[in-house]
Amino acid sequence: MAKPSGEWWRTYFDAGYVREYEPLFDLVSDRRQVARLIELLQLESGARILDVPCGQGRHAHLLAEAGFNVDGLDLSAHLIALAKQRGTAKNLRYRRGDMRRLPANWTGRFDAVLDLFTSFGFFADARDDAKVIHEFARVLKPGGVLVWHGGSRDGVMAKFLPSDWWQTKDGTIIAQDREFDPLSGFLTIKSLWQGKRGTERREHRIRLYTASRLAELMLDAGLVVEQSYEAFTDKPLTRRSSEMLLVARKER
Repeated sequence: MAKPSGEWWRTYFDAGYVREYEPLFDLVSDRRQVARLIELLQLESGARILDVPCGQGRHAHLLAEAGFNVDGLDLSAHLIALAKQRGTAKNLRYRRGDMRRLPANWTGRFDAVLDLFTSFGFFADARDDAKVIHEFARVLKPGGVLVWHGGSRDGVMAKFLPSDWWQTKDGTIIAQDREFDPLSGFLTIKSLWQGKRGTERREHRIRLYTASRLAELMLDAGLVVEQSYEAFTDKPLTRRSSEMLLVARKER
């Protein structure tokens, strides 16, 4: 199997991606996560929030329902189309775009920026990840908040799972094998599908970060990490937390 290209993310987030991770896309879980976000953000109704990359709008839609003014941005045409099918409104807008180059007129626009569901570390050049953090900082208002959620390198390595499998609603068996390169920090995920549609193979990779390295990148962009948690819980982040949620504030 060929290794994923440096720009695997340009084509990966399609109907196959939605089907592969179907068990994780649960409305009850989405509502629980959004409730936690609202608790952490402590923003008034009408505050401006950017969800990037927003995927199929799982969080953006619920935040708009809660009364916030939400923009969602994602590079995937397929996921943006799904997000729009959920519904748009005066306080909910979606657009395609690259998170390394957010619109110029968004400077200082948002009270909060959300980067959720391990939607970071895609790029072959780690300097592009730093660009993303700087773009998040640029579009935040002074005193605005960045909420970053994703895999924690420390925790993933402490409980490394080299392979597992699950079944989708249509009976497709999806098995994943994982490899980690400690020098580059890349976690490579090889997926094998077997079902009514036959056999399919997919592969992608994500650069994992430690909380301390992310905090350094954020500080370089003028963002100070104030809180850290184990995923969307209120438990403090530990070295064995597979997922982390960081709350950083832009300096005034």
